[in-house]
Amino acid sequence: MNFVFITGPQAVGKMTVGQALAARSGMRLFHNHMAIELAREILGRPLNWALVKELRTTVFRHVAQSDEVGMIYTGIWAFDEPDEHAYYNGMFALWRELRPDAQVYVVELQADFDERLRRNNTENRLLHKPSKRDLEWSEADVRAAHECHRMASEPGEITEPNYLRIDNTSLSPDDVAARICAYFDFVQAVGT
Repeated sequence: MNFVFITGPQAVGKMTVGQALAARSGMRLFHNHMAIELAREILGRPLNWALVKELRTTVFRHVAQSDEVGMIYTGIWAFDEPDEHAYYNGMFALWRELRPDAQVYVVELQADFDERLRRNNTENRLLHKPSKRDLEWSEADVRAAHECHRMASEPGEITEPNYLRIDNTSLSPDDVAARICAYFDFVQAVGT
């Protein structure tokens, strides 16, 4: 079983690339906002992060016990925050614990800031992420994170052996998915 973690700053295209990768590979996509939006719908604001983490872990456990080819998960990694390193390295360890045969892959996406601002209000993003539909708030959030956190890893900072970094500023989601499949030698799903 494969566990593919796609990370990068807000509006870089993690979910959209995940959708394209799922279509190519047959793996299931569980993008970060699936848990966030559910927790928000159930408990409103402020967001209950404990519930979000429990939802993620529950989904991981069920997929790990299934016959699925694998799972694609997306999330933001603030590299200047030690707790983020502990969280994601713990997530990778959990997958290895749940499925000793699991292969963990990390894909880091980067794109120019202006391109990310443009992508912040695309139809696909707003369709799947209701909390981003307040565009004034959402753009302010992208700007604040850009100014306050380091959203790109430094060389050697991601220690997973199956790691790929892609600047997708000028690439389509399908082109990025094709590069990921080629680099990691993922088998293309039947019918794609």
